[in-house]
Amino acid sequence: MRLGSLIASLILVLPFFAVSQYRVVVQVLPDSGIVLSDSIFIAGDFNRWNPADTAFRLISNGKDYTKIFSNIPEGRIEFKFTRGSWGKVETGSQGQSLGNRSVTISSDTTLRFSIKGWADAFANTTVKHSSSKQVKLMDSAFFMPQLDRYRRIWIYLPPGYQEGKKRYPVIYANDGQNLFDNFYAPFGEWGADETLDTLSADNHINFIVVGIESGPERLREYNPYDNDKYGKGLGIKYVAFLAETLKPYIDKHYRTLSDPRHCTIMGSSMGGLISYYAALTRPRVFGNAGVFSPSFWIAPEIMNLTDSLAPGQTSRFFFYMGKGEGDEMLHDMEEVSDRLALLSNSLIYTVVDENGKHNEAAWRKWFPEFIKWIHSNGYEYRLSVP
Repeated sequence: MRLGSLIASLILVLPFFAVSQYRVVVQVLPDSGIVLSDSIFIAGDFNRWNPADTAFRLISNGKDYTKIFSNIPEGRIEFKFTRGSWGKVETGSQGQSLGNRSVTISSDTTLRFSIKGWADAFANTTVKHSSSKQVKLMDSAFFMPQLDRYRRIWIYLPPGYQEGKKRYPVIYANDGQNLFDNFYAPFGEWGADETLDTLSADNHINFIVVGIESGPERLREYNPYDNDKYGKGLGIKYVAFLAETLKPYIDKHYRTLSDPRHCTIMGSSMGGLISYYAALTRPRVFGNAGVFSPSFWIAPEIMNLTDSLAPGQTSRFFFYMGKGEGDEMLHDMEEVSDRLALLSNSLIYTVVDENGKHNEAAWRKWFPEFIKWIHSNGYEYRLSVP
């Protein structure tokens, strides 16, 4: 039975003191397939988008779900409902992924939502492949000796690659399942292959792109530091895999330009964090970095690392953040990029999109600009887009 619709009422009770309380009630319609033993969570920019944060869990009383929350900041917030994981996030009625919900909190306000489906209810739904002919699954189980695990690897080869002898710059992309193909991308894909096909035809811009699938321990694999809440960081080992195992393999089996100037690392969110760390600590491997919506909040040590390693840096860094991702994330990114600009000889392009959010649609929008900048001779730039 397909999980049915839910109606959620968000009732805001604003007291006269600074800290507001929000009473959230979720009612389940009679035809819903959800069982009342399941918990419903709110994941948003106010709790680091944690899909199973027990502090933001709505508890069933046998009739509906309810919870009173404190310390959610007033103003504009973004969030989604989940049932404990991103594999059980709310969807549209046909299982399609949704953008973030967005509301502005004000006093004496009642907000009502309709949840039309859940991702796990459509897990067996046939989704068509959407990648171009330039993309192939290079390996369904590529061994990562530094982490003792296996991972899928996709590769995009530029148009004309098979017919020529030319060598190409390479981009190593984290969360590779989200790059090319809706079949593998739970929240929508970047359309990287379509973008590159167009740039090749119109501007003669060509790259090889290697997409590395993220795993169930993504928060640890993409964090170079230990974290009290999320566990021991595996990011140092992951970067070692990229630099010492995967890149030598790609350089051996494909026609690449293997020097740092032609080698780029990129990713979003946690993938943005580890991309920045990789470029900062391995400048003789990665000469460019695409740092989209980096989750610097989980790794405050990155500030001191920037201060320590920025002197002498000459790599190029593309930073992106959307205003809709929250003031704290934006502040962290700007603090890192400002320190890097002050202390290094790096070329830096910083984009702040006034309407940008923390999702694949936003990153897809700015991917072409990133590619064109990496391909160019480079210039330092700060851009705020209304």
